[in-house]
Amino acid sequence: MQFTDTYVSRLASNPRSELALFGISFAEAAFFPVQPDALLIPMVVLKQQNAFRYAFICTLGFILGGIISYLIGYALYKAVGAWAINFYGGGHAFSIIQEWYYEFSIYIVGVAGFSPIPYKAFTLFSGFMGAGFTTFVLASIVSRGARFYLIAWLLWRSGTSIKGWIETNLYPLTMAASIALILTIVLIKYLLQ
Repeated sequence: MQFTDTYVSRLASNPRSELALFGISFAEAAFFPVQPDALLIPMVVLKQQNAFRYAFICTLGFILGGIISYLIGYALYKAVGAWAINFYGGGHAFSIIQEWYYEFSIYIVGVAGFSPIPYKAFTLFSGFMGAGFTTFVLASIVSRGARFYLIAWLLWRSGTSIKGWIETNLYPLTMAASIALILTIVLIKYLLQ
């Protein structure tokens, strides 16, 4: 399904738009290629007074979808992943990657959550790698929540005048902030050694 401005505008003004926002957020964390920003932005523009409610709905749907995706990744590892790794003799290499991912998962999940990178790959991979579940959930809440609340706050504060700017600049800015965060983490780790 391709989202058009007309379709999204109709969906945003629908009485069940909050349910649609929750569903899209849930699905995006697990399997859907469209980010909920496409619906969040017009919904906040239409009803600025509900901006933070919409950000909460987005975050909640996203976290629940991420948990399901994490559990699928975890189940896939148990069902076929461990067998395939052992069959191909990759147990030692996999354990090294798993230790590395486990150590840095909070940063990986946090950066992926705030950035425009498709998050569903990280939710599945986190489960597959056996990343700490609590760490995964907390990093997801903070990073994706920050992203949704930032969008809601900007639109709540500035209204429709900033809508075009967000649609044009949010992805590059969040990607740049994510890269800066990665570089900062690497630098800190390097300096502490």
